[in-house]
Parts: sequence; C-alpha cells; structure tokens
Amino acid sequence: MKGKRSKRSTVERRKKILNMLETNGQVFVHELSEEFNVSEVTIRNDLELFESKGLLIRSRGGAMLVENTVGMDYRLSDKDKINYNEKILIGKKAAELVNSGETIILDSGTTTLEIAKNLSPNKSINVITNALNIANELLKVPDINIIVPGGTLRKNSHSLVGPLAEKSMRHFYVDKVFLGVDGFDTTEGAFTPNIEEASLNQTMIDIAREVILVADYSKFKRKSLAFICPPKKIDTVITDDKISSEDKKWLLDQGIQVIIA
Repeated sequence: MKGKRSKRSTVERRKKILNMLETNGQVFVHELSEEFNVSEVTIRNDLELFESKGLLIRSRGGAMLVENTVGMDYRLSDKDKINYNEKILIGKKAAELVNSGETIILDSGTTTLEIAKNLSPNKSINVITNALNIANELLKVPDINIIVPGGTLRKNSHSLVGPLAEKSMRHFYVDKVFLGVDGFDTTEGAFTPNIEEASLNQTMIDIAREVILVADYSKFKRKSLAFICPPKKIDTVITDDKISSEDKKWLLDQGIQVIIA
C-alpha cells in the first residue's frame, strides 16, 4: 500500500513540475525541493527524466523549457501530463457542442481525447478520427459510428497520416472539426510539429462546416514547425480561464467565438 502511495505522489509531483515549467519557462532545483518537500537529488532525477524525453534543457541549478518557436514532437504519454486539468475542462465543454445526428472529426491529441471521453452516450453521431486511441475510447459507446481513415501510423501521436489518409478524408462532409494544436499565434494561426499532420489538418478544415480549435492557455503565443491555417479559418476557440485578456480580445475582434471552459 505504501509503495502505491509513493508511486502516485511521484506521478503527481512530476505533473506539477511540468505545469510549472510550461507556465514559467524555467524551474529551479532548490525551489522545487522546498515546494514538494523532497530532496534536491529527487528533483534532479525528475529533471533528468524529462530531459531524456526532450521536454526540457537542464541548466545550472534548474531547467528551462525547450525553445518553443519550433515545437518538439512529444510522445502522447508525455503531452498528456501537461495542463491535464485544463484539458479535462476543455474536453467537457467541447463535447457539449456536439448534437445528435451530426458528423464530426476529432483530430489526434490529448485534448481531443478528452472530448471523446465526454461525448454523450445518448446522442447518435458519426465520429471520423485519425487517432487510434480515440477510436478505441469510442468503442465503449454503442450509438457512436466510428470512421477511421487509412494512412501511415505515427507512433508518437497514435495517428494515421499521409496521402492515403488525406484522400480518404476528402470523401466526407462534416458538421464540425475539433482541432488540437501544439501552438497558436493569434496573428499568424495554428501550428503543429509534424508536416504530415499539418497537411491532414488542412484537409479536415476544408471539408468541415465549422472549425473548432481546442487549446489550453499554454498553446497561445507559440509556433511550431508546420503551419496549419490562419486565424480566419477558425470559427470557435475553446480554452481555459488562464488565456490572456490580450489574446481573448484579439480573437473576439476577429469575429472568432471564444468559449471559456
């Protein structure tokens, strides 16, 4: 029993460290040691683990967030730890926008997975997704018809991408696409680290009547390697209450609906 508690506390500590790093851009060993009441050796081990996964760069006395103008292509299991509570709230709010009889697309990602978890079992809908983990989650819901395009599997994101996925996607017309991104600059648009993901996202946008971007506050003012679309292609942004007033105002001024989860 003690071992289980210890493992759980380690996981929670590491989630909080990642959130602090995402918010502040850097963390310090001595401060984290005091914050979590553990030894500095324990904190250094945590940071060493994160560095091995490409989540940070260790520096003297602490660590810095990996430069975010060109985003890292994190594994899904690592991304899931960052701002998890915000993603849960966004997922619940986004799921409320889905109406019975609609056809929607759920893009791959940790926030869109939360949407899948919160879709009503009482609504009969079609869900197109290129994410195998999302398709697996929806197997539990009898009234949801799941459509998975072909393509090449990207293990980092559990997603199908490439020309075959894009060709398959163009056979559909959908009511709403829920798009997860790794970076969103209010003046330039949405970004992702992978070029093939960006190309498939562009196809999703082309076939959708309504484009809904789901992104927690940390995704704003960030860019990544591959450009998806300009802000004018987005109808609605669902985010959390930590979005800056500047970003919120800019979105509203551009006619983009902003929903706070």
